[in-house]
Amino acid sequence: MSLLIAGSIATDHLMSFQGKFADSLVVEQLDKISLSFLVDDLEIRRGGVAANMTFGLGQLGLRPVLVGAAGEDFADYRSWLERHGVNTSHVRISDTRHTARFVCTTDPTGAQIASFYPGAMSEARLIELAPIVASVGAPEYVLIGADDPEGMLRHTDECRQRGYPFIADPSQQLAFSDGELIRKLIDGAAILFSNEYESHMIEQKTGWSPDEVLARVGIQVTTLGKDGVRITRKGEEPIVLTAARNVVAVEPTGVGDAFRSGFLAALAWDLGLERAAQVGCVLAAYVVETVGTQEYTFTPAQFLARVEDSYGAAAAADIEPHLKSIS
Repeated sequence: MSLLIAGSIATDHLMSFQGKFADSLVVEQLDKISLSFLVDDLEIRRGGVAANMTFGLGQLGLRPVLVGAAGEDFADYRSWLERHGVNTSHVRISDTRHTARFVCTTDPTGAQIASFYPGAMSEARLIELAPIVASVGAPEYVLIGADDPEGMLRHTDECRQRGYPFIADPSQQLAFSDGELIRKLIDGAAILFSNEYESHMIEQKTGWSPDEVLARVGIQVTTLGKDGVRITRKGEEPIVLTAARNVVAVEPTGVGDAFRSGFLAALAWDLGLERAAQVGCVLAAYVVETVGTQEYTFTPAQFLARVEDSYGAAAAADIEPHLKSIS
């Protein structure tokens, strides 16, 4: 069985602004907005939601398959991911476009202003999943993350047609998608990932109530930032879990991707939903404490210590056997 992670592959340009964006916004003049912020630093990091998630899975000892499109400038990034346990052999390389680029500025409150250049990502719509599955084996899940919208729709349709269990994670694309597209992307998903704001956006744009959303997916996983995560299933009591303890937040970019990595890793280990959320929250803690989405490191002992500190000795004992493959 394999985990296919489809979505964007990008380079992140991350900057920090020491003021507050809110102080520069004049509500009555937003139709004439023209702002410039003097930033203190610039970090150029590897990113893209699918690449971030596969990196996190690799850090936990799995060998996920990255599905996406990149430019000819991807060679160094490919080597990095392969060294960290990611199967990149099915990434489509564009002949004409650069790898996508994310440019983001964050203020001390955690508010962000960002731009995204899709570049080669637009060729994700040309990727067929069946040949990948023929090479790597039947997928336990195909996660369909933020990517070229036509590519996301193609992958979702193919999963339905071929019976591949899929996870809907439209995230950043929700703001640019209409209700019809969102309905097509999430209907029938085994799992729907979103943060709390995105969950409300899904309801608003689709016209579905929370119960109607839940009727169309197997499990809805909603991250709540510093307040943890909520897992809901039709006809069952929600699982609500606090975030990991003693987190020193530095930069939030990629935190949601890391949570998804940990969650999926624990599902692959057959640990159940509560343990999946706990592994996700601890992995997310490492990202929020680091500038960049793929710069964190840990040993199995360090990871288990954080699990035990946050969720108890029983959780650590259940997770420990699955970390033995981490060097």
